[in-house]
Amino acid sequence: MMQDSPIYIPTDSSHGAVDSYLSQEISTTASEHLDESNNESTARDSEGEEKKMRKKALPMDCAPAPNEKLEQAQKMAEKFIKEKEVYKANRELIRCVALTRIIYGDGHWQLAQAFANLAHSYVILQGLPTQAIEHAESAKRTMLTGICMPPATPEDKREILGTLVTIYYTLGVAHLAQNNGKESYLSLQKAERLMEELQELDGRMIMGLKISEKDLVIALGRTCLQQNKLDFATGYFEKAVDAVISTEGDTASELINLYQKIAQSEQLKKNHEGAIAYLLQAHSICVALHKKLSVEAAQTGLLLGKAYAATGDQQHIGAAEMYFTESLVAYQAALGSKDSLTLTAIEEFSKWLLHVGKKQQAYRLLKDSLKSIIDTYGDFSEKAAETYHIMGSICLAEGKMREAYQLFNKCLQIQIVVYGPRNRKLKEMQELLTALERSPAVHEGNRLVK
Repeated sequence: MMQDSPIYIPTDSSHGAVDSYLSQEISTTASEHLDESNNESTARDSEGEEKKMRKKALPMDCAPAPNEKLEQAQKMAEKFIKEKEVYKANRELIRCVALTRIIYGDGHWQLAQAFANLAHSYVILQGLPTQAIEHAESAKRTMLTGICMPPATPEDKREILGTLVTIYYTLGVAHLAQNNGKESYLSLQKAERLMEELQELDGRMIMGLKISEKDLVIALGRTCLQQNKLDFATGYFEKAVDAVISTEGDTASELINLYQKIAQSEQLKKNHEGAIAYLLQAHSICVALHKKLSVEAAQTGLLLGKAYAATGDQQHIGAAEMYFTESLVAYQAALGSKDSLTLTAIEEFSKWLLHVGKKQQAYRLLKDSLKSIIDTYGDFSEKAAETYHIMGSICLAEGKMREAYQLFNKCLQIQIVVYGPRNRKLKEMQELLTALERSPAVHEGNRLVK
């Protein structure tokens, strides 16, 4: 039997004030949606359908009460979220906050829940961490000031704990998006403890909880990776892998990103063999789900090429070249030769070829891609200048002074336009050209070849 005990809410030393626009936004929304006369401000393309849903099962001569309007707004928000109508969903969630405040007042946990749902939508659906933090902090303050008595029912306690999980998860993800790893980790740890308490209640979870255990461990893995807590990151991602496999099987598409994240963690630990093992699993799923000549397979193939290259072992040169080549072929087939992802793959491949001494192969690869680079980025672009510079360096290393001079001179002309006449790179390039001018090989008869 559950004891009626107060719920512990994790706190921070400071909370920060909510901007004035927040209260204005809510009060305006409350006024707007209690006044039946200004319904014309709703979106034209969904007006008929929304009105139908709002008036369903209501007497024609009776205006809906606030609690009925709240129920309709919640249903509409869920509908728009499922349909990925982000801005319409957000409008309904704002409505929910306004109506919840009118019905329950400023200190009720259900107002905190409405704020938490709005905050969650801002960061997850819209990728707006600043707004998410504002509303999540409002939800947290409402909880801190509003819960002074034990919850009325066991179900209330579950709802309150679920809301707290949403609040701290949202804060964690929002801070992570702002590269604030410390705050993110603290918030997500609180969400993890609250999730454990929620799971212990009668041995079951609250229905309709926004945050799954998988969501939480993935977020914890990401924030640990950001803070270089690599063992913790791997542990959390492996928990997420287990959760996905148990529900969706070992070829679920979500595993691709998880295996890539674990591989990233292992690479940072210099465990190249471990990273390769995880990337091979990710690549295998990509090929099975998306076929070999797909963007997804190209991406994992490129990561595998780089992973094999990172070992520095002679025995892995063949594998590295194979995956670089397969990745490039897949990008070209799926996106074409002028796509930025294809050109990035060429750049990565050519740099590795140079590193292992395959200069002529790298030169041919860059020369063949030069027209695509110019067509994509422009004649006078940083990418074009870099390509000319690499090709010039290859020629210089092989003693082809005349070709090197011509390529470096083209690079200089582009750099002048891209960086301006006083950039440090221009000075270095001009010094190199001046040194090359002393070489007889650069001259043709008495004329300098440019």
